[in-house]
Amino acid sequence: MEKLYDVVIIGSGPAGLSAGLYAGRALLSTLIIEKEKAGGQIMQTAEIENYPGGMEGESGPTLVQRMAAQADHFGVERVKDVVTAVELSGAEKIITCQKETYRAKTVIVATGASPAKLGCPGEEEYTGRGVSYCATCDAPFYGGLEVFVAGGGDAAVEEAIYLSRFARKVTIIHRRDQLRAAKSIQEKAFKNEKIDFLWNSTIEEIKGEGLINEIVVKNLKTGELTSMKPDPNDGLFGLFVFVGYKPQTELFTDQLDNERGYLVTDENMHTNIPGVFAAGDIRKKVLRQVVTAAADGAIAAVEANKYLEEME
Repeated sequence: MEKLYDVVIIGSGPAGLSAGLYAGRALLSTLIIEKEKAGGQIMQTAEIENYPGGMEGESGPTLVQRMAAQADHFGVERVKDVVTAVELSGAEKIITCQKETYRAKTVIVATGASPAKLGCPGEEEYTGRGVSYCATCDAPFYGGLEVFVAGGGDAAVEEAIYLSRFARKVTIIHRRDQLRAAKSIQEKAFKNEKIDFLWNSTIEEIKGEGLINEIVVKNLKTGELTSMKPDPNDGLFGLFVFVGYKPQTELFTDQLDNERGYLVTDENMHTNIPGVFAAGDIRKKVLRQVVTAAADGAIAAVEANKYLEEME
């Protein structure tokens, strides 16, 4: 008969690893199921400057390595497997994976959310080398430089306004002839002297030599392609992509309450099913950062422990 874990954590990003650390320290039998390798999307971050107490030159991989080591130190088991189905409603939760089936008294869902991609040539190659999906994370690296923002919704325009604090110039590239963002946000952008707009346009290709030094933009009305290159004195620019996020919730939305795919929890990470918690970017929340993911994971583990104590 399979082992019955106190806690099974699905996902091994900062939220999952933080939950594992707190569950392990509480002496709960804990399993983290990671799809590939620990870390999630933060593994693409070359430098982290806004995580409290982070080391100088901190990167996504170095931070995750230390977080994983902490969880391991407190006896947390980690397995690489792909979850294919879950049964969460019963007292025992069943997590079916490609290799094994796992049983748990509580489950913490921490599978994260991935930024939607443009899907153009060069995007993957230059992610972390000029292509970014997080202005809060990377804006300071572009102080005094020119940056482009792909998108036209609330997030894109808000992030463009934020980027204007650092960059010399911000150009929003949008496929329509008007923004989709809320009117109040649009007004702020239109009044910002640093922000320009490139309408009816999409990014067709990203090029560079180590770092981005060219993007090819297509005018959707005329079909004309334009090559955008940085000022010779700069030598590079940044491209920030904000065309939406995709929460990794497909396996859970038929059982857990959600809004637009994001799992709905209370402030203590409780979902609508007793004994099931959600943490990190998968949640409906205001800010998706490493620090908030870690906090979510800690809260979820503490609440899972309380739930188990009440079951005894």
